[in-house]
Amino acid sequence: MLTIHAAALLLPGGGRASVPDGAVAVRDATTVAFGPYGELAAAHPDARVRRWPGVLTPGLVQRDAVRLLEESYFPDPREADTLGTSPLTGEALDALGPDDTWRAGSVRRGLHRMLRHGTTAATAAPTAPPALVTAMRRSGLLVIGGSGGMGVVGSPAHPGGTPRLDPLAGAEAVAGAMAAPLAVGGRADLAAFDVPDEDALLAAGGASCVATVAAGRLVYRGR
Repeated sequence: MLTIHAAALLLPGGGRASVPDGAVAVRDATTVAFGPYGELAAAHPDARVRRWPGVLTPGLVQRDAVRLLEESYFPDPREADTLGTSPLTGEALDALGPDDTWRAGSVRRGLHRMLRHGTTAATAAPTAPPALVTAMRRSGLLVIGGSGGMGVVGSPAHPGGTPRLDPLAGAEAVAGAMAAPLAVGGRADLAAFDVPDEDALLAAGGASCVATVAAGRLVYRGR
């Protein structure tokens, strides 16, 4: 079935202008078309329509994924009273004891947190632990190799600094956090944010995400 994802503003990336009342048509895992909603709805009158609030963009890329998953503990919601909800690092992480007792659950929750921030792709060097790469792929993320992989728009990760869960943290433009611009025939990766425009999205960050679509599949829906 063909699905049209629509929002008040579409940021297609690739240097293209934003599209008011824009939309992206998706069939299975592939982007079929994108542009003004009226044009797509007329061309595909039988399509299912998902309308999201605010801004619709291509999926974002997480360049610190491996470090986040290896160097942080993402608490279980049932641990919120004792550990809080923010990822634990440093001494707080060391206090948890041997990582084989908590690693798997933390990785699973960490990947879900990435999806909740509009992430649909993650970079991983060839030396990344195979188990983490497998987990990322199973979550729906497109894993981009450290060399020879698909090109990624924007600046590199923050080597030596604190890994950031929000792909938009520090970005000067939303395009700098996109895994790739929209392309007909390309993988259907999208993120919707409950903000009115690009400036508001940069200010609010990935936490304003209300839906994430990875390879045509709705992997996160906040409302």
